[in-house]
Amino acid sequence: MADGTVSPDGTAGPVDAVGSGDTVGAAGTAGGESRTRAVPTGALAPLAPVTLAGHGVRLEPLAEEHVDGLRAAVADGDIHRLPFAPHVPAPEDVADSVRALRGEVAAGTRLAWAVIDERAVIDERAGAVDGAGTTGASGAADGRVVGLTTFMNLALADRGLEIGNTYLAGSAQRSHVNTAMKVLLLGYAFDELECLRVEFRVHHLNLASRRAVERLGAQQDGILRAHRILPDGSVRHTVVYSIIAPEWPGVRAMLEGRLNR
Repeated sequence: MADGTVSPDGTAGPVDAVGSGDTVGAAGTAGGESRTRAVPTGALAPLAPVTLAGHGVRLEPLAEEHVDGLRAAVADGDIHRLPFAPHVPAPEDVADSVRALRGEVAAGTRLAWAVIDERAVIDERAGAVDGAGTTGASGAADGRVVGLTTFMNLALADRGLEIGNTYLAGSAQRSHVNTAMKVLLLGYAFDELECLRVEFRVHHLNLASRRAVERLGAQQDGILRAHRILPDGSVRHTVVYSIIAPEWPGVRAMLEGRLNR
């Protein structure tokens, strides 16, 4: 399911090998340096889990150890009760949701990450309240688990994918986390995997998420009318947005400028 971020803000060409134990820097390259490459052709290779880090955020391949932190995240602001959030599990369903997503990762149909706010450690040491428990309770030793995000609808033959099934704890919204997370994901997709296109899909009535996606610099491609029947029986029209490879350098400069303000 692709419902955008729950937030009031709203591979056959050769690629550099990035294994499951590697960390990719904020610029989207191992080591953090930018590169300019010719537009690739051919299919994407099967994707493997990788840790992404930068701008005070770390994306760790989703694991059972993140369950407690994700339970705290969905309870923070009761985000599982928000409109347009059928993809957000209730706290008691988080373990099953993580298990199902990990199964999709193992099958090669998705990549899934726990979102870690590394700045939460600094805040806690300064005596600030972090909004969702301590680092020990959050499931991350050097940061706080504040949400989840995935690469989904992988179109390997066409070098495309969707960023979706994203959710963030209420206290992590309207913070650096969403923008930093998107810089990491988009940087990995375009700079490392050499994708041609990254999509976002949003419920037509979810104006907050639509604004958030538009603030990323994504362009609206169109609306899939009567696209899905939701669990409550309502019919969803899906707004499709995308960023394509030639647009990425400008989008990256804009987002990193926002983070550096």
